[in-house]
Amino acid sequence: MEATSLMVKEREAGPLPGFIVLFSLIPLALALLAGIVYAAVNESWPAVIVLIVLDVIVAIGFGGLTVVNPNEARALVLFGSYAGSLKRQGFWWVNPFTMPRKKISIRVRNFESSKLKVNDHDGNPVEIAAVVVWRVVDTAEALFQVDDYEQFLKVQTEAAIRNLTTSYPYDASKDSEISLRGNPHEIGEELKTELQGRLQQAGIEVMDTRISHLAYAPEIANAMLRRQQAAAVIAARTRIVEGAVGMVEMALEQLSEKHVVELDEERKATMVSNLLVVLCSERETQPVVNAGTLYQ
Repeated sequence: MEATSLMVKEREAGPLPGFIVLFSLIPLALALLAGIVYAAVNESWPAVIVLIVLDVIVAIGFGGLTVVNPNEARALVLFGSYAGSLKRQGFWWVNPFTMPRKKISIRVRNFESSKLKVNDHDGNPVEIAAVVVWRVVDTAEALFQVDDYEQFLKVQTEAAIRNLTTSYPYDASKDSEISLRGNPHEIGEELKTELQGRLQQAGIEVMDTRISHLAYAPEIANAMLRRQQAAAVIAARTRIVEGAVGMVEMALEQLSEKHVVELDEERKATMVSNLLVVLCSERETQPVVNAGTLYQ
């Protein structure tokens, strides 16, 4: 038979105002002390014993006073059972036998993962890290569903980053393809969704995630840099050639439309060759004056 774990959900405890209880216990404790002294003077020992027991009970009652600071909660445990959480700031009185009253912060916090070395979708080793903005929304789940919710957050964040990195390439080979470097917003949103699913059982809300570090691993960084530079040169050359062809086409059309000069196919080919050399060359071209003719 499979063992099933009992899910613990947060519920609000019902405390009493601390100052009212405090100002009630102090006069009662003083009255009991005075009664003990009076009974002892009159040698009424049974009354002394009863008053001492009552005074001990009142002293135990002082142990129920507790303070809840802003953006802080206290989970109450009564004889090994969860008895509710205090999330309202102030001075309160609860059952003095609810021990321990575990303190837990419900503030918004940041966590930055360590730099992980993971292979991307193409098998290239990359270094990646992320920042997670989170907070505890269910104190019972955070304290009683996992051993250490902060350590649980750390481990699950690293697991989600590894899984996400293996699903996408570092750089996209196509414009429509999602990549780690080219789509940081989409990658961050997907990481947030996956991480929220992993941390749901720990009572943690993931508010935002962002990739804080992304780079190729050192052993392939130089090779990948050369590849990126080559790709940039090819892209730039392609754009230059596209622009040059357009300008040549426009020049030929305007010369023909305005009847500036009549060019046959051979002269058009020579003109296209000269214009492409001028437009695509990385250096300044030197003009050459041709005093002859193309024809024999």
